Amino acid sequence: MQQVRAVVARAKGEPVTVETINVPDPVVGEAVVRIQSCGVCHTDLHYREGGINDEFPFLLGHEAAGVVESVGEGVTAIAPGDFVVLNWRAVCGECRACKRGDLQYCFATHNATQKMTLDDGTELSPALGIGAFAEKTLVAAGQCTKVDPSARPAAVGLLGCGVMAGIGAAINTGAVGRGKSIAVIGCGGVGVAAVAGAALAGASPIIAVDIDPKKLEAAKRLGATHLVDSSSVDPVEEIKRICAVTYDGAEGADVVVEAVGRPETWKQAFYARDLAGVLVLVGVPTPDMKVPDLPLIDVFGRGGALKSSWYGDCLPERDFPMLVDLYQQGRLDLDAFVTEEIGIDDVEAAFDRMHSGDVLRSVVVL
Repeated sequence: MQQVRAVVARAKGEPVTVETINVPDPVVGEAVVRIQSCGVCHTDLHYREGGINDEFPFLLGHEAAGVVESVGEGVTAIAPGDFVVLNWRAVCGECRACKRGDLQYCFATHNATQKMTLDDGTELSPALGIGAFAEKTLVAAGQCTKVDPSARPAAVGLLGCGVMAGIGAAINTGAVGRGKSIAVIGCGGVGVAAVAGAALAGASPIIAVDIDPKKLEAAKRLGATHLVDSSSVDPVEEIKRICAVTYDGAEGADVVVEAVGRPETWKQAFYARDLAGVLVLVGVPTPDMKVPDLPLIDVFGRGGALKSSWYGDCLPERDFPMLVDLYQQGRLDLDAFVTEEIGIDDVEAAFDRMHSGDVLRSVVVL
């Protein structure tokens, strides 16, 4: 058992606090990881606000990189000293999705069996089974993905959630590529990552949609060919116009990624598709949200596919090392996502900056 500092959300809507927690020694199938960096993701704010569940207190943080400190019995895929990016899809290999070969949809991903606790013994609920706003954390060994140890932790740790979710939404879920157009609605960290993924895949045009000029400029730096300020124009009509100019007769984009998670932007994405186009929902809605007044004949008549993207439909052991290699080669600018590096005491203030739109990612560096 070790005692370390960590960021805890004790109650719904209350500011987070930095507290001493207890991290057990790893047992069978577990690992303790010394955290080097962890991105401040909107999902952490969802946890703090009670938007995920009410299993307080939460140990926040999940978008992380670090070094394996110790492993439990039976762990052979990783060893102490390995540099890893943490993932929240530890593939089980036994569920019905895994057995049919769809490991990216694993329905029984696993976490550490032991619980980290507050100093008084109260059990903590780690965000997405990770809890990495901490000097050290306990995870399932399968949540550790080895990558190039020379890579910058603050950059590659972002693959643990937001960047992978966005890149995967475009490439894995949307299957965008050469000869296909894409529009991305919502250009926060995940949306801009979808833009970067589309650029990697050779899509054109790549249309970025947002109401914030700063976010649109970030999308342009990561590969957007067209910017749409949806506060001043109808984004659906503008997406259709751009695509019609590029591909004669096109009635919208081949792929539209919705990275906001709201009914109104989902409907925009639905109608901004070309015939037989793909809509990919990667923005996370709250449980109360519904899409009103969508005629079923429009669902049938436009054809194509309406998809949700779970973690960018990624396989961490396949995708993380590949994307880190692309980063090391200068072909994927992960550094562009790191707006600022902060300390563990600055997470609450980082939530405020997230709301202001001034950052793509604040990254806690330990």
